[in-house]
Amino acid sequence: MAALADLLDAPVEEVAPRLLGAVVRHGPVAVRLTEVEAYDGPNDPASHSYRGRTARNAVMFGPPGHLYCYLSHGIHVCGNVSAGPEGHASGVLMRAGEVVDGIDVARAAAPLLADRDLARGPGRLGRTLGLRLDLNGTDLVDGVVTVTPGERVEAVASGPRTGVRRAAERPWRFWIEGDPTVSPYRRHPLGEGV
Repeated sequence: MAALADLLDAPVEEVAPRLLGAVVRHGPVAVRLTEVEAYDGPNDPASHSYRGRTARNAVMFGPPGHLYCYLSHGIHVCGNVSAGPEGHASGVLMRAGEVVDGIDVARAAAPLLADRDLARGPGRLGRTLGLRLDLNGTDLVDGVVTVTPGERVEAVASGPRTGVRRAAERPWRFWIEGDPTVSPYRRHPLGEGV
């Protein structure tokens, strides 16, 4: 099993599928990643860092292996893993996963959801792990949120990113083929380039 730093030291479209099967832990809850998306900063109009460094997206500029948290739709805290060489903003959105530890805590946070849906989608994954904006910048090796690489996943599928308007056609959404916790594909309602 490779160290996290070794997994993250590559172009983001190579890093993203390597994170499938990795386990993200925050407190008593751990989630095995089953779906991720790559975002490549200045080369990617769908990335939060496309237009340059801001206070909000500074974590994506490195070093790799840190948590980039942001608020989506004003309600969901989503989490990304910073990747690639320091100074080049890129990150991997943690889109979905399977709760592998702390299932009772996860169920208590969302009692109406089936177990497979607890971390199915980036907002639900963030809620299940208890991600908060103040965790932005956390070192994912020895911080309060950690990522532990898993065994290499063989059945990896890829396709267009979901829910983004720009550069959605890039096949930078990666998932474990056939896994029931993978979120459904949703094209952005306004389409490409709007």
